[in-house]
Amino acid sequence: MLFGVLVRECMLGTPPMAKHNTISSRNVTRLIQGAAIAIVALSVAGCANQPKKELTTGSISRTSKPVQTMTASELSQAAESIGQAYEKNPRDREAGLNYANLLRMTGRNEQALAVMQQVAINHPQDREVLGAYGKAQAAAGQLEQALNTISRAQTPDRPDWKLKSAEGAILDQLGRSQEARLRYREALELKPNEPSVLSNLGMSYLLTKDLRTAETYLKSATGQPGADSSVRQNLALAVGLQGRFQEAETIARQELSGEQAEANVTYLRSMLSQQGAWKQLAKADDANAN
Repeated sequence: MLFGVLVRECMLGTPPMAKHNTISSRNVTRLIQGAAIAIVALSVAGCANQPKKELTTGSISRTSKPVQTMTASELSQAAESIGQAYEKNPRDREAGLNYANLLRMTGRNEQALAVMQQVAINHPQDREVLGAYGKAQAAAGQLEQALNTISRAQTPDRPDWKLKSAEGAILDQLGRSQEARLRYREALELKPNEPSVLSNLGMSYLLTKDLRTAETYLKSATGQPGADSSVRQNLALAVGLQGRFQEAETIARQELSGEQAEANVTYLRSMLSQQGAWKQLAKADDANAN
């Protein structure tokens, strides 16, 4: 997945530009919030870790490339193709899930939510559908509703680690970091060393500006089997925010095509080019606290 897609997916406003001499506390906070919001996509669907399914698990067909590696134009073309299948049969569960997933990945969150509303109406007891519906609600900014939907999808006798992690991601967006981390740890009890959950846990600490702890969890996540590019991009962000820009660029380039890697690095530089950015934010927070 392109780093820009990962971070900007639900980001408010635009990233700080390299030509600015200073960076505001508000801009850096938006950067972190945008990255944290984007991890909901990893939480609910478990995209890279369920190879038996097709689009809903990260690929469009047996012969096409994984969704995470597609360019923006390829994602748009895929959404158009899957959308035609959905229009022919709106009650088709898989078509609806796939279409909503691609719509969300291309930033069409309101449309994705509308699709998932219809799918949920047709499949009201389906846990995967409810999980995807909650993801769509969160992407559209309906966080409290998303939390309720995810809770409905979960069952105490058969808890689902993906739903636990998704609930944590939503709680993080609501500023309830302690509750969020409890959900991530519950998810890890059900699925030990799951890279997407470790990544979410790391991003939870990044959201509260504990960069060293964030890096520890994100490094652990990247070392697990099944860790995908998006996990490494989260690590690149955490490393870059600590001022280690060359190391962050190296991480951002891993396992991507030349075009994707360059796009990731360009975006990373635009956000993290100012050595004092994080220190300025910390000073601003200290001043406000005093």
